[in-house]
Amino acid sequence: METLVLNSTYEPLCRIPWQRAITLLFNGKVEVVDEYEDKKVRSVTFELKMPSVVRFLRLLKRRKPIVRFSRENVFARDGGKCQYCVRPVTRAEATYDHVTPRALGGKTSWDNIVIACVACNQKKGGRTPEQARMKLKTVPVKPHKLPDTLRLTFSWDQGMPASWKSWLRDMTYWHGALDEG
Repeated sequence: METLVLNSTYEPLCRIPWQRAITLLFNGKVEVVDEYEDKKVRSVTFELKMPSVVRFLRLLKRRKPIVRFSRENVFARDGGKCQYCVRPVTRAEATYDHVTPRALGGKTSWDNIVIACVACNQKKGGRTPEQARMKLKTVPVKPHKLPDTLRLTFSWDQGMPASWKSWLRDMTYWHGALDEG
């Protein structure tokens, strides 16, 4: 069984095992908003209903999101375009080019990796863009955030506890067609 966790303003955060919810409850970090009617937790000295929904009592500090160095994030930073000829490339045909080749001391880092099409990557070879007489369209840098990041929302689905339904938005609300007019 799982417990739905809400932040202090009653917005869904995550789902956790009921055991973790009990630990948070006894540590005074959450309050029980709803319980499973038919499930109980028993010990030698007490009995309580298993929490279905809990809420943090204090506002959680959000960590500043860190943009992880990965192929997917380099692709997103470069907008899915070759940084030499600016031609759009799919993920399948994209190559990751070291601006300063590793053989010449280049590092695998945000400021030395760009997306390149196969033709441009082969043309450049193991040379710098200047040596290959090619020009970078943008200088690679570590981004503070990425464009078009995917935001996930929780939605109530069949099989989830009924007590969660009022806290989770229906996907059709967010993804359904809007009436024009």
